Amino acid sequence: MEAARTVKDVSPHEFVKAYAAHLKRSGKIELPPWTDIVKTGKLKELPPYDPDWYYIRAASMARKIYLRGGLGVGAFRRIYGGAKRNGSRPRHFCKSSGSVARHVLQQLQNVNIIDIDPKGGRRITSNGQRDLDQVAGRIAVAV
Repeated sequence: MEAARTVKDVSPHEFVKAYAAHLKRSGKIELPPWTDIVKTGKLKELPPYDPDWYYIRAASMARKIYLRGGLGVGAFRRIYGGAKRNGSRPRHFCKSSGSVARHVLQQLQNVNIIDIDPKGGRRITSNGQRDLDQVAGRIAVAV
């Protein structure tokens, strides 16, 4: 019999796509009204083109917390940051939006996927771990 698959055993890209679709289907995460107009950081020039970008960001953040707990808003601002283009001047690193990161973390906390870690940041709950591993198992079977 084959061992159970976890998030670590599947492709990150495939997992995030599948988990974002799972979050959207479940209907537990509610989209804020500003998702179609907000930029994801001051380094960006336009809002995301993908209408489901919020679910993708939530899936990606849940995966990162699963793999390495103790991440908070500041860590996610750094992770999703990038180079800010300054026209003819050189580029510089810039953090992403803290408001988007905070809102996604609060939504994941409301549906009991993550919880506050007493040592700082967030950690995955047992329900969240089971949920993520189920999605990973479905991907492993499909491949």
